[in-house]
Amino acid sequence: MKTIRQCVGIDCSKDTLDVAISFLKEDFNAEVQATEVFKNNDQGFKRLMKWVKKLYVQELPCQMVVEATGVYHECLAYALVKNNMEVAVVLPNKVRNYCRSTDVRTITDKISAKQIAEFGLGKKLDNWTPPDKMFRQLRTLCRERSQLLHEKTSISNQKHAYDYSAFPYEGTEKRSKRRTKFLENQITEIEDEIRTILDAHPAIKEKVEKIGSIKGVGWLTVVTVVAETNGFNLIRNCRQLVCYAGYDIVVKDSGTSVRSKPRMSHKGNKHIRAALHFPALIAVRYNDTIKAFYKRLFERQKVKMKSYVAVQRKLLTLIYTLWKKDEYYDPAYHNKQSNNHKILEQPIEVALTEVDHVPSCDCVNLNAKIKNNFQLNHKINKT
Repeated sequence: MKTIRQCVGIDCSKDTLDVAISFLKEDFNAEVQATEVFKNNDQGFKRLMKWVKKLYVQELPCQMVVEATGVYHECLAYALVKNNMEVAVVLPNKVRNYCRSTDVRTITDKISAKQIAEFGLGKKLDNWTPPDKMFRQLRTLCRERSQLLHEKTSISNQKHAYDYSAFPYEGTEKRSKRRTKFLENQITEIEDEIRTILDAHPAIKEKVEKIGSIKGVGWLTVVTVVAETNGFNLIRNCRQLVCYAGYDIVVKDSGTSVRSKPRMSHKGNKHIRAALHFPALIAVRYNDTIKAFYKRLFERQKVKMKSYVAVQRKLLTLIYTLWKKDEYYDPAYHNKQSNNHKILEQPIEVALTEVDHVPSCDCVNLNAKIKNNFQLNHKINKT
């Protein structure tokens, strides 16, 4: 039977790659052509590509579906893209949910590779593109800085406990101070490296400065959001960005018994949400537009944290909009838009005057009908 589609599923671990190649036949049944195990290194990648080229149908496109397993899949993905092969990187929860829908209960690496290939046959997956080198470096530095800040906060809390304990020990307090000073120096060093990277890319630096004109949003927050989204290269609209960051709303209603409250999914990039937490608190205090937005939400639902999360979501979409438009933040933007709409609105008398002066002799009857309709509607509105 003729093959209409083919896919290669790869389950990655630290040392090995379990691979399965599957074909979709004309009767829409998936058949596993072959399975193999390769090492997760450069030699294994070469053997894998030779093995696939021997088995796949050359007349059809062949997509390599790789499950994102920590960082173990990254070297493989880069090697495949470098050799001009189509690669799709899927999240483990998507594959896991698909496996639950099948009748297979035993899960091994070999079985997982088969199910990943079957998942690729039934879905239309976007090809993965490597992130830009600059954004990749910024993402690494921003995550390292965030981790050091957490460690500094932890040490500060421990020092507070030492200071107020009944019998504090001087040696412990000295070492705590030295660790805090060491972390502060490392954080400063990371921030200097981020500035150096931005200085080497003036166009990106200018965009970051423009977005930093938002009251409450600092340049490090902008760099974190931009680095985590690879410069918004794969983001097509605000809805996709909101889902990627985990700010999308989930509702579960079924029948008469399941009536859960709408809640935020939290299934997204946690680094973006962490970066926007404090900017939302500051923007509510010092940004008049954001403050009015927060008050309107809080008066409606009386829940502070829910309103702050909505502010985080608004700041995220605002950063995305300013990045795409390459503009500074304008607090009076909405007022200008409403004034423009008011300018476009014309009173009835002006509209009637324009109808009277239409330069066409053939439109006299039409103009009279339009004028009568305007006058009739005007009388009805007055009554």
